[in-house]
Amino acid sequence: MRRTQVPFLFLLATSLLLGSLPTLKAQQPAGQPRSAADLIQRDWTQSLHRAGTSKGFLASPGSDGGGIRETIENRYKQRYQGWKNEFLSTEIGRAQWEIYTRHPHLQLTITVVPGESHGAGSGNYKWNEAGELIAATIVLGTRIDEGYPSSVYYPVMNALEPYESSQLLNRNVLAAAKIAHEFGHVIKMASTPEQLYRLQVKLVPVYNKIFLSNGHNVNDPRLVELAQQMGGNPVEIWEDREYWGEANAMLYLRDRVAKEGFHCKLFNRIKRSVEEYAKNYEDRFTEIAKSQGVTYACSWK
Repeated sequence: MRRTQVPFLFLLATSLLLGSLPTLKAQQPAGQPRSAADLIQRDWTQSLHRAGTSKGFLASPGSDGGGIRETIENRYKQRYQGWKNEFLSTEIGRAQWEIYTRHPHLQLTITVVPGESHGAGSGNYKWNEAGELIAATIVLGTRIDEGYPSSVYYPVMNALEPYESSQLLNRNVLAAAKIAHEFGHVIKMASTPEQLYRLQVKLVPVYNKIFLSNGHNVNDPRLVELAQQMGGNPVEIWEDREYWGEANAMLYLRDRVAKEGFHCKLFNRIKRSVEEYAKNYEDRFTEIAKSQGVTYACSWK
């Protein structure tokens, strides 16, 4: 990262971490599964056992308000249904949707907001006294089927652009990938302690204020101590969050393009971006590329 980019990224991370829909990510706890596939599969299994559905999604939504609540204005319902249908066309999409539909205590709200346009976000997280996540909101823009984000933090969604422009994939695939990305945030947040989340929200502005006043010196002992308490500096926390979202988007694409003749080209395009911009997070993408459901691992080793 060039030095001239550092102040901007810290400001960007701060605004995102402290926004109306903040989505933070904890560092990987020692001894826990390290791959994206293992992490998400573990969270599915835990959710299924809590819901009593390990034998086939037989439970009903929790009496205390769990489930998915879709609050979509009539003018957006048709396009939203197209995005949702595309997400549900994959095994991974159906499995994740089913888990949250029948979740015993987590209510996931999904809404479409005009001001978001091409973007999406997740937040409004709440926990109960037992430390369980009981509420989260996914906000979708009105045109999430348009607008390809940068390959720097979004290597999966960015890789779709040439395939949509050549009409090998329709625009709803991009929208579904954005939905999968936000589901990835919610899945990870379910295993994030509320105390850590609140601590990060509290300390990020403190970190940023010192950073802007000390000549952008990240080696300042005060910043080093704050980063240790938060599990990383604001940029590291934000990067980790976004790459977990992209890992879930890649799981969706794994199922979506497994039988397509161009799937290796698509996965190799993702690989190049990951190697260039996200080398420290490469393992989580590699595990997905090599996991069951992909005909070939392509160039991922």
